[in-house]
Amino acid sequence: MPDTRPYISFDDDGICMPCKRYEDRKNIDWDARWKEFEALADKHRGRNGNYYDCLITASSGKDSYYQIHLLKEKLGMNPLCISIDNFSWTETGRLNYVNLGDRFGVDIHLLTLNRKVARKMFKKAFEKQLIPCWYWDRSIYAYPLQMAIKLGIPLVIWGENTSYERGGPVKENIPDALVQLKNDVVKPIPLVEWLDDEITMKDLNPIIFPTMEEIEKADIEARFCSYYVPWSDYENYRWAIKNGWKTLKDTGEWERKGLPGLHYLQIDTVGYLTHTWFKFVKFGHWVLTDYLSLDIREGRISREEAVKIANEHEYKLDPKILKDFLDFIEITEEYFWQVVEKYANRDLVEKRDGIWRLKEPIH
Repeated sequence: MPDTRPYISFDDDGICMPCKRYEDRKNIDWDARWKEFEALADKHRGRNGNYYDCLITASSGKDSYYQIHLLKEKLGMNPLCISIDNFSWTETGRLNYVNLGDRFGVDIHLLTLNRKVARKMFKKAFEKQLIPCWYWDRSIYAYPLQMAIKLGIPLVIWGENTSYERGGPVKENIPDALVQLKNDVVKPIPLVEWLDDEITMKDLNPIIFPTMEEIEKADIEARFCSYYVPWSDYENYRWAIKNGWKTLKDTGEWERKGLPGLHYLQIDTVGYLTHTWFKFVKFGHWVLTDYLSLDIREGRISREEAVKIANEHEYKLDPKILKDFLDFIEITEEYFWQVVEKYANRDLVEKRDGIWRLKEPIH
């Protein structure tokens, strides 16, 4: 994990905070944490009679499968799942979405964002800071809180505290998921900066966060599953597979050859990975390094093997990922690379044979 990752920090021995936090799991009494989770469920279970007693932010992904399993099947809750529709779908993603409802027998509230507005917002955010999915990501955080208040559902569940687990600005391991409003996954850009002759505040309803006063008045509690159970993307993937979840490789839709080990990541909307690839030209790494780091921490690969894989594949932007993004945002590939050129961090990357590569290999 490079020191160019925003908010990353290291100890005197050069060990990054996410690795240290993973090691700290050994000192956590997970049985006690689970009892806390049970107490939380006991507090809210049946609070609304036969109505929903918790709201789970869910997609068709592996983590969502596991979240619903925990809340409905292990804790006996009656959840309403809130999902933000994808700007594009793989057939595998649609199969997983249908299977989620069949497997768990849950009601799913699906918001399909205004595609005209989304396309404009994606293009603006791409041109603004190479953060095209800002609008979509922010709706995933804001809309569930809106609906919890409007529907009178007092408990809102998210999966992983990514900022704490992977090295963001949130430094404390706490259960309160409202801290993710400060995790910088969705940068705090004032809404007024997005307004123009085509986009008004009326168009931005799904990304407007309730105020803390509104949240407190509604007695909303927002919680991370990862505080109560040792979270693992890989183990969640293995669990989901046993429950009917499919990868692109399983269905034969796409093997994603340029991204070894990532056959279970972001498989329902492949164009989203363009958003994460931009971290490579800005910070010298992207999601492949993130997941190789998780593999190292959890003992599935050696650091030496991970370095070799990252040096061989880290810079690659798979053509299918790019095409999916270009088709939605409606720009040419030529214009895409012109904007990338504007934001590329030349202290970290350089063009070789027309392709952006790290100036110095990982070692």
